[in-house]
Amino acid sequence: MSEPDAAVMTERDGEPPTAGSPAANDPRGERQRFVLDDSGFDEVPKKYRRFYRKWRGPKDRLAPNEVICPVCKVVIRSSRTLLPGDRVYCMPCMSRLVVARNEATGELEAHVAY
Repeated sequence: MSEPDAAVMTERDGEPPTAGSPAANDPRGERQRFVLDDSGFDEVPKKYRRFYRKWRGPKDRLAPNEVICPVCKVVIRSSRTLLPGDRVYCMPCMSRLVVARNEATGELEAHVAY
């Protein structure tokens, strides 16, 4: 079991989300914000390293702001809580992913869009 990689801060936006925005998946506007630190992932440019980390194997627990890329097995991190329907990009393998909830386990997983 690993330590969480991010400190948690709660933020509530006062304005309603616009249609088509990522916040539209969160009708209550209660997404947590995460402070991401550089995880030392060196397969992407330095500017983007905080958004990726290496997967530590089957016992690695993912935070609510993380999803694993099914193509290259890299953990993609977001500065906000991920919800089903969110789209994420995996820079190491250049895949566009859509976040979905696994009905059997209840965990978030990513499906390749292209």
